[in-house]
Amino acid sequence: MGNDVNNDLNDGRNERKNEGRHDGRNSDTAVVERELELKLVLSPERSIPVPALLSYRSDDPYAVHVTFHLGTDHPVSWTFARELLVEGVFRPCGHGDVRAWPTKVGGRGVVLMALSSPDGDALLEAPAAQVSAWLERTLRAVPPGTEAARLGIDDGLAELLAPTPADDLWLCDPWPSDESKDGE
Repeated sequence: MGNDVNNDLNDGRNERKNEGRHDGRNSDTAVVERELELKLVLSPERSIPVPALLSYRSDDPYAVHVTFHLGTDHPVSWTFARELLVEGVFRPCGHGDVRAWPTKVGGRGVVLMALSSPDGDALLEAPAAQVSAWLERTLRAVPPGTEAARLGIDDGLAELLAPTPADDLWLCDPWPSDESKDGE
């Protein structure tokens, strides 16, 4: 663990492209992934290692996905705002189900993530340098402020709102005026 996925490919970046979309979204989908070992904090003195995969897709530009491999057939996945994790590297942020904040543990920088669900709560510790490096790659793939353009919302709305020949039937007056054209 602790390596980029397929670090022998793409110079350690694992930014893949998905060609051929036909749904109005950008056809080049970048995927930025990083495997690393997090620590599940059980108490101030005790934690256990948890292999995890950080994943970002440019066709879902506002979200980051974290998949925890807990030694079962069913990994646990969480999705939350990329902006929350970016801010959490620098200062405490988040409310409710996902919170993140930086701290030092044993002299090294870490990012703590508190996750809460009806099934329970978890406090996870991630190495700040590795999370920051991965986040930088996501920010290069889709710079802040350009996320909406990646979704193709404007193009989709324009297509939905574009007039069609059938619109003429709906837009014409079903009850002509009382004045007839031939003067009757």
